[in-house]
Amino acid sequence: MFRKGAQDLKRAKMFAKLAKEITVAAKTGLPQPDMNPRLRAAILAARAQNMPKDNIERAIKRATSGADTASYEEVRYEGYGPGNVAVIVEALTDNRNRTAADVRTAFNKNGGTLGETNSVAFNFDRVGAIHYAAAAASADDMLEAAIEAGANDVESEPGGHDIYCAVEDLNTVRDALERRFGDAETARLDWKPQVTVPVTDEETVQALMKFLDALEDNDDVQRVSANFDIPDTMMERLGSS
Repeated sequence: MFRKGAQDLKRAKMFAKLAKEITVAAKTGLPQPDMNPRLRAAILAARAQNMPKDNIERAIKRATSGADTASYEEVRYEGYGPGNVAVIVEALTDNRNRTAADVRTAFNKNGGTLGETNSVAFNFDRVGAIHYAAAAASADDMLEAAIEAGANDVESEPGGHDIYCAVEDLNTVRDALERRFGDAETARLDWKPQVTVPVTDEETVQALMKFLDALEDNDDVQRVSANFDIPDTMMERLGSS
């Protein structure tokens, strides 16, 4: 019962964050997904997490009806976590001071070091990132279609296909792939590590996971990007313990 309650709480938090992004996207552009790339991406992300259609529609309605009077600001925090892992935290907040204090606390309490803006961003490339399930296409077909659409790189693994492109090409590449393979699971701007940091000590891995969980548990934090590389066998062992 406790485990189910924790899972339900985590799911509710995730839906709240997805709804916030949908509302902000609808407020900053047209409320029609076909004419608002950010809103379309937000809806795709919500669907990928099985967010109910009613929740999505309510989030859009909050923007168009004026029910949501909060003024959200996009902010970014950067620093290092356990194992000298570079971390970028992206948030949507209606109170910059509150969010900054909460993020700083998460860093300080979990062995991290909060830095200045752009203190770790040089370790990442800002890219357009599109994800398809593995069943959507073969690796060869996805690679061929992505390159024809203008993508720069494709990584196909059992977990799915990750397609990367220039920021300004995201909508063009996404539209071309969706004409061939249907809706992507996600299509968004992302931070792709240039070099990953191996983390193989089990105690450090546990500290890093606790740190990342603390950040993602914050209601204002929308996405956390980090450049760690943890062996699959260790993740599986920790997941089953």
